[in-house]
Amino acid sequence: MDSGDAWWLALGLVLVFEGLLPLLSPSGWRRVFTQMLSLRDGQIRFFGLISVAVGTLIAMLFG
Repeated sequence: MDSGDAWWLALGLVLVFEGLLPLLSPSGWRRVFTQMLSLRDGQIRFFGLISVAVGTLIAMLFG
């Protein structure tokens, strides 16, 4: 698999995982999204940083 294919595969998997919660529990997704709207910018950035760090770690371990 070349690097271009790996990027498309990664994008596809992200979309699958991102779509699971709204598919399986729309009301739960709405509740989580509403709670996220009340977070301050710094809190959202912190969650973004954690997501990037964990994603990078997983990519390094399994890539």
